Amino acid sequence: MTAALAAAVLLSVAGCSSSPETGGPPAASRGPGAHSSAASPASDVPPAKGSVKVVSTLTTGLNSPWGVALLPEGDLLVSSRDKGTITRVDARSGKKTLLGSVAGVAPAGEGGLLGIALSPSYATDHLVYAYFTTASDNRIARMFYDEKQPPGRQLGAPDTIFKGIPKGTIHNGGRIAFGPDKMLYAGTGETGDRGMAQDRKALGGKILRMTPDGRPVHGNPSADSVVYSWGHRNVQGLAWDKDNRLWADEFGQDTWDELNLIKPGKNYGWPVVEGKKGQAGFVDPVEEWRTSEASPSGIAYAEGSIWMAGLRGERLWRIPLNGDRPAAAPQAFLQGTYGRLRTVVSAGGNKLWLVTSETDSRGTPGPGDDRILELEVK
Repeated sequence: MTAALAAAVLLSVAGCSSSPETGGPPAASRGPGAHSSAASPASDVPPAKGSVKVVSTLTTGLNSPWGVALLPEGDLLVSSRDKGTITRVDARSGKKTLLGSVAGVAPAGEGGLLGIALSPSYATDHLVYAYFTTASDNRIARMFYDEKQPPGRQLGAPDTIFKGIPKGTIHNGGRIAFGPDKMLYAGTGETGDRGMAQDRKALGGKILRMTPDGRPVHGNPSADSVVYSWGHRNVQGLAWDKDNRLWADEFGQDTWDELNLIKPGKNYGWPVVEGKKGQAGFVDPVEEWRTSEASPSGIAYAEGSIWMAGLRGERLWRIPLNGDRPAAAPQAFLQGTYGRLRTVVSAGGNKLWLVTSETDSRGTPGPGDDRILELEVK
């Protein structure tokens, strides 16, 4: 992104209303998050109780794994937060191949090389997107992945498409994903500056929506702004269900972690409210957990449920859905078995990839950490 464009984006955000509720374009023009909230037919509702089977350990010995992107043939690209590298993991053998380092990454605290995603046109452009922390900010860049080059030299130079996202020792957000609309969504954190989440002029404590080139999307809640929703503390997971509804999870402070159904132009409350308060002007979470039970990170959608990885909680949560509401109480799996859980990714059907996070400086790594687990769920 050019400096002029970045300034224009920030100025456009500055012009937005600071009230909890904002108007904006009609729902039909607002993108996937504006999908009808009608419940799915009863026949689509998953059972109240599900199951998780650990099929295999795909690979071990990963260092601070964070983001995961699935290549068309099924192999995984995995980012290392602290090393600033991207590694390819063969989905059958677990063999690891280093693509290379991302230039400009400055790991510190919870910052570093975080989320990654493939271009919606990856089959023709071979672009890998990354959200990472630099010496001055958090930014999003894209890189050409050239498999013909030797291992360690397969990543092109980063082409920054968006910069100026506030950085901190904590709460850097970092999850990115392309939605069903082929637009890029990014979850950001408020860096520990609580007021930033309610400041429509700031990019921290938000969910952003932009084109693959880093520009505001026509139909966003405010014209010429990438801000899609606000009032977030530290968004860590993004996923869409079968009806293209956007779900996101985030860390609470000391009381409630949240799973939210994201609708454009809405205020999710932080730091005014945390958890379900029913306060006018703010959107309550769909589910909430004590921070000791969750501290959620990545989420995925599979078999009619949201699957949520827990860091401090050291468990995988299943939240069965009936349309835009829970179909039953959340159910926990793998509690304490593999330690901190960072990222969960749908591999199609009833298969998930689950990535542990014991080497992130807050875990207690043992032999083989960190690892990727292959799961079958229902």
